[in-house]
Amino acid sequence: MDSRSAAELGALMTEKLAGFQIAQALHAVARLGIPQALLDGPRTVADLAAGAEVDEHLLGRVLHTLTGQGVFTHQPDGTVAVTELGATLAPGTRGSVYGTALFWMETHYAPFAALTDVLRTGRTASELVNGMPFVEFLQAHPEHVPALTAAMADVTHGAQSEVLEGYRLPPGTVADIGGADGSVLAALVADEPDRRGWLVDLPAVAETAHEQLATAGLADRVEVLGGDFFESVPSAQVYLLSTVLHDWDDDDALRILGRIRAAAAAGARLVVVEVVLPDGDEPHLGKISDLAMLTMAGGRERTRSEFAGLLDRSGFALDRVARSSVSGYSVLEATVRDA
Repeated sequence: MDSRSAAELGALMTEKLAGFQIAQALHAVARLGIPQALLDGPRTVADLAAGAEVDEHLLGRVLHTLTGQGVFTHQPDGTVAVTELGATLAPGTRGSVYGTALFWMETHYAPFAALTDVLRTGRTASELVNGMPFVEFLQAHPEHVPALTAAMADVTHGAQSEVLEGYRLPPGTVADIGGADGSVLAALVADEPDRRGWLVDLPAVAETAHEQLATAGLADRVEVLGGDFFESVPSAQVYLLSTVLHDWDDDDALRILGRIRAAAAAGARLVVVEVVLPDGDEPHLGKISDLAMLTMAGGRERTRSEFAGLLDRSGFALDRVARSSVSGYSVLEATVRDA
């Protein structure tokens, strides 16, 4: 039985319920560039407010609230400093989640209010609030694509970087399906001069990959294909799916895998980079991500056994979980089964 008092339990749950307020405060300071402005050292609230063109006293209250979250600290001389944690709300910092802060709050926040109706109807919050599936919403609102790309880059350079560091793809031509801005592919093959391949994503998203691939010296080795991976993918010896399958329910995930299976060369390998959920009750970032997938896109995070079942139904044999990280991400390797 829980030994905490009623007041302690109520205070803890109240703090959790206030999460929506903290999330918006974090988004506001990230959008205003406050953490970025403090990277070079402490500044006065007046100086920060003038730079951000906001009210000094109101900003001071928000910053004071966020000192209680470990994001900022008050200095003895009356200035404000950003903590190492708070610095992650600035772009380009170690562990940056700047893109995620913008993308989640500007595309997920309002629809999440419909979660009760999601559970009642089985429809996604994007359908209920935006009137269309989330992918279609992003296509109709390209102003959110930069934040989406930045959020995906956050994952690549942060949570995924540990599991990808030093990892080598199986040999052969590679097709990065749903490769977004090319960050993952560039990290994996930039130092392999003989590697050739393709990056496939929706045209508006794929367009962002050209600069990333050129910077990595891959412009003449990786062809960017704007298209729908439900319709066609190139024939390759290695397929990379990095944080793609979690966007989709099992039926759509099977369609993606089926399209790859149909196009794959004999003996082709499949590399899946995804969060792998634990089977138990322990806290795990993947459980939060699963809630976002359920609510916004109708997708899902999966356990190892669920991945194995999905791959088996698609004509792949799961060979191994090649590596896992403390962030929850894993690299799963599979092989096309003989027909």
